[in-house]
Amino acid sequence: MGEGALAAVAGLRLSTATAITACTALKISRDEMIRTMHEESHFSQLFLKFLLEQSMRIQANLVDQLFNSSERRLARILLLMAEFGQPDGPEEYIPKISQETLAEMVGTTRSRVSYFMNRFRKLGLIEYNGHIKIHKSLLNAVLLDQMPSDIPRDL
Repeated sequence: MGEGALAAVAGLRLSTATAITACTALKISRDEMIRTMHEESHFSQLFLKFLLEQSMRIQANLVDQLFNSSERRLARILLLMAEFGQPDGPEEYIPKISQETLAEMVGTTRSRVSYFMNRFRKLGLIEYNGHIKIHKSLLNAVLLDQMPSDIPRDL
């Protein structure tokens, strides 16, 4: 977070970050960051790798926003939060998060998120009672392009 400040006009904020778990943030001045990148080649390589990965995530999010329904975007966000596809395996439970925050991430309303979460729960894709447990079936529904709207109603 904050990497955009290196290239932006000083004092201009182009994005916002929201922590969903307890964390500690470190503020590094722009001048200090630039100095460190010049002097520490290993750090510069790590930071460049991070920037490239961030750029790829932004592109994926843009494609997701343009071509996928809000229901599919919510499913993708839940899977990303559960870290499905990571080498260490998925976390079954994602950090506690409000429907309002999910709605902001998806780009829809809280009531739509509530509706989709209830549908996911009824279809057995998630367990949801304060904490959210993601089932592999949600990943399969996204990968096989069979979101709940595509699943016959008699299931």
